[in-house]
Amino acid sequence: MQLTRKVIGEELNKFEEYFEDAVKSPVPLMDRIMKYITLRKGKQMRPMFVLLCSRLGGTINDKSYRAALFVEILHTSSLVHDDLVDDSTERRGAFSINALWKNRTAVFVGDNLFTKSILLLLSNKDHRTLKIYSDAIGKVIEGELLQMEKSNKLNLKEDIYYDIIKGKTATLLAACCAAGAASTFEDDPAVRKLYLFGETVGIAFQIKDDLLDYGSAAIGKPTGNDIKEKKITLPLIYTLNTCSPSLKKKILNIVKHHNTDKQMVDFVVEEVVKAGGIRYAEEKMLLYRDNALKLLSEFPSSDTRDALQELVLYTTDRNH
Repeated sequence: MQLTRKVIGEELNKFEEYFEDAVKSPVPLMDRIMKYITLRKGKQMRPMFVLLCSRLGGTINDKSYRAALFVEILHTSSLVHDDLVDDSTERRGAFSINALWKNRTAVFVGDNLFTKSILLLLSNKDHRTLKIYSDAIGKVIEGELLQMEKSNKLNLKEDIYYDIIKGKTATLLAACCAAGAASTFEDDPAVRKLYLFGETVGIAFQIKDDLLDYGSAAIGKPTGNDIKEKKITLPLIYTLNTCSPSLKKKILNIVKHHNTDKQMVDFVVEEVVKAGGIRYAEEKMLLYRDNALKLLSEFPSSDTRDALQELVLYTTDRNH
C-alpha cells in the first residue's frame, strides 16, 4: 500500500493523532487499556477507504476525519466484543483485552468505545454520516445472525452465502466509502456509486478471507477454522454441490459431528481443493474485484483513484 501511504500519508498521521485523542479517558484503567490497544492497531484499511473516497471528491476535511474515526473506533469496539464472545485470548499476536483484564472489563471497554463513536458524530451534527453508518451496523448484525442460523442448518445455497457476507463485511466497507464521499461530493449519484464500489470490494475481501482458511503462503498450512466453527463458505458450498452423494454425506457428517477432529477437518480441506472449490471461489472473487475496478474507472483519473485501485488489489492479493 505504498501509493496509498504516499497520497494520504500526512492525513493518516493526522488521523492517528485524532484517534488517540478521541479514545482518551479520564478513568485511568480505561486510558491504560486504550494505550495498549492503540499500540497494537491493525492496517486501518477502513479509514484509508474513507479518506481516499473523501479526497476523490475534494479536500479532506473535519467531517472526513470524523467519518474515518467513527469506523475505526467502532471496529475496535467490535474486536473487543468478538474476543469476548469467542473466548479468545489473543489478538494480533498479543493478549486480548478479556485475557488481561477479564470479561467484565472487556464488556465495558467495548461499550465505552461504541458510545464514543456515536457521540463523536452526534456532537458535531454529522447526521448524514451517522445515518449511513447506522444503516450499515443494522445490516452487519443481521448478517451475523443469518450466518449463525444457516451454519446450524448447514445451508448449501450460494445466494445465501452472498447475503451473509454482504451483511457482515461488505455493508460496512460500503458505508466507509459512502461516508467519506458524502463529506466532499456534492452530488448524491457519486456517493451511491462509491457505496456500490465499497460493497463490491467488501464481497471480494470476504471471499479472500474465506480462501485463506484453506491455506496460503503466509499461513503455510490450512487452518480449517471455518469448518471447525461450522461456517459453510464458498469453496465448501461449491464442493458440496458438485461432489458425489456419498462424499457429500461424509463431508456434512464431519462438519456437523467431527469438526474439531484435525485429521477429519484436513480431509475436508483436501476434498475441497480436489473438487475445484478453491479455484471456483477465486474466480468469483476476481469477478467482484474487477467489477469494483470498473466502477472506480468511472471517476476521473488521479493519484487518489490510483491509490484506491491499489487498495482494491491488496484485498485480493494479500496473504493474511
